Amino acid sequence: MPTSLREAFLAFALELQDNTCPNVEDLLSCDASSADVLIRAVELATREPPLPPSNERIAFGELAQHAHAMMARSSAQHSRGWRRIYTDACIVLAYFDILDYWKMKDTKLAISAIAHLDHAIVIAGAPGDGRLDLVLDLIEGIQSECLSSPTTLRRDLSSVSPQERAVRSIPQGLATAQCPVLRFDTPPSLASFVSRLSQQPFVLPGFLRDWPALNEHPWKSLDYLRAVAGPGRVVPVEVGSDYRSDDWTQKMMPWVDFLDSIGHASSEEHRPVLYLAQHSLFKQFPALRDDIVLPDYVYSSLDPPNNYPHYTPPGNEEQLVLNAWLGPGGTVSPPHTDPFYNFYAQVVGRKTIWLAPPELSSSMYPYSASLAHDAPPSTDEDQPRNPAANHESPSMSNTSRVDVFLSSTEDIVQSKGSFPDFWREVQPVAMQVTLEPGDLLFFPPGWWHAMRSEEMSFSVSMWF
Repeated sequence: MPTSLREAFLAFALELQDNTCPNVEDLLSCDASSADVLIRAVELATREPPLPPSNERIAFGELAQHAHAMMARSSAQHSRGWRRIYTDACIVLAYFDILDYWKMKDTKLAISAIAHLDHAIVIAGAPGDGRLDLVLDLIEGIQSECLSSPTTLRRDLSSVSPQERAVRSIPQGLATAQCPVLRFDTPPSLASFVSRLSQQPFVLPGFLRDWPALNEHPWKSLDYLRAVAGPGRVVPVEVGSDYRSDDWTQKMMPWVDFLDSIGHASSEEHRPVLYLAQHSLFKQFPALRDDIVLPDYVYSSLDPPNNYPHYTPPGNEEQLVLNAWLGPGGTVSPPHTDPFYNFYAQVVGRKTIWLAPPELSSSMYPYSASLAHDAPPSTDEDQPRNPAANHESPSMSNTSRVDVFLSSTEDIVQSKGSFPDFWREVQPVAMQVTLEPGDLLFFPPGWWHAMRSEEMSFSVSMWF
């Protein structure tokens, strides 16, 4: 095993031998027996010669599954301990794979190791002092040493393959909204935004035009997105175009396979719609974070708006949560609310947005609060979240049953019969806008919003 990888795993093992270390205290305070299994196995696996991985792999897989199950059942405070156990179990499973890889030189084992480490980020958030950095360093080391894909080579891309320009259709206006969203060709000052403009949605056309993601590191290039992540990475995706549908589900899948699915989405072959939604992609692929420039507005520390008085900012240290949204044309986020201010950046493709104010919630026909989601509530970027939708509330009560993207006369007539209050109270004041690449949309917390990708679309939401 290369010295750099061996030393990283040994440093991890030595830390687990110190019961006074905060990372170890997290484990012991959560579940001492699980922590003891983890600590003992790590000591055996990293000694000379190491214990054969096959002796411990099954037990560690079961430990990771147990920790995953306990994460969903535990309170937020206790969940952190189980997320710590899950993260460290994934690191050990990756180490087992690398020990076997170095004996057999089977690249599937290196890819399996990277998948374990990605699960630590996606499922658990890789919490703990230095854990996320360790996981990312291990991934880069495995890609470089085992898969011949060093980071410096991947990021030194002087050119990318051009994308074929699709024939663009003009989106039809929505029957469910009568008002446009306010547009400012000149961005307002920070003082004006705070004092006058933070109570209503508005669009800043072309605000993102200088982002690297629209220029030298073009996110519209699937080749660039493959290269910046490197081989072996896995991501969480939705399967299905609308999370209200009965056949909607989620799964982890290889990043390159997901990108291939987007690249072939316009072909005649029938494929399930795949959507990477509300995912902390920048935590997994930090290089992409360098391709965006956060607007100063997100650090304005706004007071609660008049029509959403119980607003509180995100609970992480930065009070800012960044999420990525990437999928083919036709993906839909149905009308729902989020509890934060939002600057929504449209980087690739066009996306049609529907908006309505919080005071009309009684006419939005939300789902019953008894329809619980699988994921626990989350207000912290470090806390794992269901990538499909906003689960700040552990119910579907923040999601409307109304389809705001109706187009046929028959469907509109049926909707008017099923949801009369919506058409009487909401439709006359609802807003609509189609964002172009480079546009930045703002809307306050509590606003109902729905989104439809008109073509392959890559967006970034900034909750603050």
